[in-house]
Amino acid sequence: MPRCPWATTEPAIAYHDEEWGVPVHDDRKLFEFLILEGAQAGLSWITILKKRENYRKAFDRFHAEKIARYRTRDVKRLLGDPGIVRNRLKIAATIQNAKAFLAVRDELGSFDVFLWSFVGGKPKQNRWRRTSDVPARTAESDAMSRELLRRGFKFVGSTICYALMQATGMVNDHLVACFRHQSCAGKHRAPRLKVK
Repeated sequence: MPRCPWATTEPAIAYHDEEWGVPVHDDRKLFEFLILEGAQAGLSWITILKKRENYRKAFDRFHAEKIARYRTRDVKRLLGDPGIVRNRLKIAATIQNAKAFLAVRDELGSFDVFLWSFVGGKPKQNRWRRTSDVPARTAESDAMSRELLRRGFKFVGSTICYALMQATGMVNDHLVACFRHQSCAGKHRAPRLKVK
């Protein structure tokens, strides 16, 4: 089956075939991807994929309300956890990002609507033929990064934001020869602002 060239071993194959590029509109799942993409900075994505379940356990299944209340003892516990990337700055960023995530959700009612606004509320359908055609960042990811940073988020540079957009289906970056390109092109529901 023709796949994007980066999906050659597990768990990357399953991730590619089942998740990557599928539009995500669940706030908690979007927050999870934001944290995992930030954790990946300077590392390979496969490293994070292999640690993903450990991250879910270590960070209360990415419930931002719990993470935002983490204190010194929680940071110490996380720094001692071999199942995650034990980087003090990334752990501190996760706690800060939980607080910023809750502030966005309180203000706008939905993290989903906020993030998807950077692509006009629907996935951008790209038609890349080669991996070398796929950008590392775009004007949309630049804008997302600027706004997230302005709102107090950490580890949200433009390249991280573009990876987030790819992972959560804001852009369809499956190569046209990949068997997932067409199926991801048809999966979308517009995010709706939740009334409080």
